[in-house]
Amino acid sequence: MMRLCAVLFLLISSCPLWVHAEPAVHSQRSVGFHRLHFQDPVDKQSMNAIVFYPSEGPETSSRMGVYDIEASADAKIAMGHYPMLVLSHGNVGTPLAQHDLITALARKGFVVVAVLHPGDNVKDHSRTGTLSNLYGRPMQISAAISAVLSDNSLSPYVNADQVGIIGYSAGGETALILAGAQPDLDRLRRYCQERPDDHDACSTQGELMADRDDLRPVADSRVRALLLMAPLSLMFGRETLSQVQVPVLLYSGDGDQTVFADKNAEALARKLPLVPQFNLIPGAGHFVFMAPCTDEQRASMAWACTDANGVDREDIHRNLIYESGRFFNKVLNTHSHSMLRTADH
Repeated sequence: MMRLCAVLFLLISSCPLWVHAEPAVHSQRSVGFHRLHFQDPVDKQSMNAIVFYPSEGPETSSRMGVYDIEASADAKIAMGHYPMLVLSHGNVGTPLAQHDLITALARKGFVVVAVLHPGDNVKDHSRTGTLSNLYGRPMQISAAISAVLSDNSLSPYVNADQVGIIGYSAGGETALILAGAQPDLDRLRRYCQERPDDHDACSTQGELMADRDDLRPVADSRVRALLLMAPLSLMFGRETLSQVQVPVLLYSGDGDQTVFADKNAEALARKLPLVPQFNLIPGAGHFVFMAPCTDEQRASMAWACTDANGVDREDIHRNLIYESGRFFNKVLNTHSHSMLRTADH
């Protein structure tokens, strides 16, 4: 299933001394990043992620593809013990499309892992539309979590009991599987019979290429919370979502012409066992959740940078950054404190 093909053009391209119980913005805090390499569980080849974290080093900017990102390579990690958030990007996309959210959350006191999905990213489409991609993406996020927790330079600063997932577009589907959802391929087929004009979800008439018969959807019990932005969720019914027992912060735009809100986010909000915090943004399209564009980006990819009249992307991102920081801080710390109380008894 080919989705978001337009994103093709997006890029050419030591123990801590104390515990931060409640991550918060520190005026002197900057952001560092570390490139992480680990094994793709789908085919045992190398895959990559970029880990962003709070730092107390000088504020600098790094060029990555078409993005100027407010973070410096391998800067010293600020002393602390932080929750971990892992970001799953959309089909044929890049996690750096949300670089403002990533760095803002790192500045607030989170370790944020930006995973590049092999075979389904801006430079490599070889798995897009396949079963190995649907089932492999969650496995890749789980592998990234394990890689961070086994990395000697990162693991002392990460709280393994405080893990959240950020999913954008197809990354929302990935996040839901990690939390226990079970995809129903028949739902996608029926949807594409009803809406054959949905060229994004139904480019293959609702049929995924059955390239692997040995893979299944695998949840990860370490996942404690989800932030979903314009999530693709056509394949999930109420029953197949019954095992998703984690808090969810959900965003969508009612002007989304790529992942239609009525059959995705709005339907998902009604079906989740735990009622999510749902923000439906009037007039907003699918790409509003990408970072606000520079003049250079507006000139080269207006399709991703142009919002409807009255839609203020910068204001939306200020709200998204504030609400997501507050959400993850509350639910992950609540879970951690609950675990401590259980251990005490």
